[in-house]
Amino acid sequence: MAWDGSTRRSRLPKNWPRIRRRIIRRDGGVCVALYSTGARCELPGTDVDHIVPGDDHTEANLQLLCTWHHLRKSSTEGNAARLRPSVHRPPSTHPALDD
Repeated sequence: MAWDGSTRRSRLPKNWPRIRRRIIRRDGGVCVALYSTGARCELPGTDVDHIVPGDDHTEANLQLLCTWHHLRKSSTEGNAARLRPSVHRPPSTHPALDD
């Protein structure tokens, strides 16, 4: 499961349910994602998403997304993180490319 080993829930503020309700109300209960045509998604918003990943729980950094758009955004962010060089390990080189 995606949440296995995650500390995300424990890092949410104690008033997260209240913040979540405010975001749902603010965004009208509808996903705020835009399609490439510029049209707004019309599916019900189910997931309150952090626009910039991290622990900034301010309303300006939160948006309501449908499950499909939230999974798509999270997948994109996960792939980008996976491809980003680790600060803990030196980049590996191929022996044939070493001088």
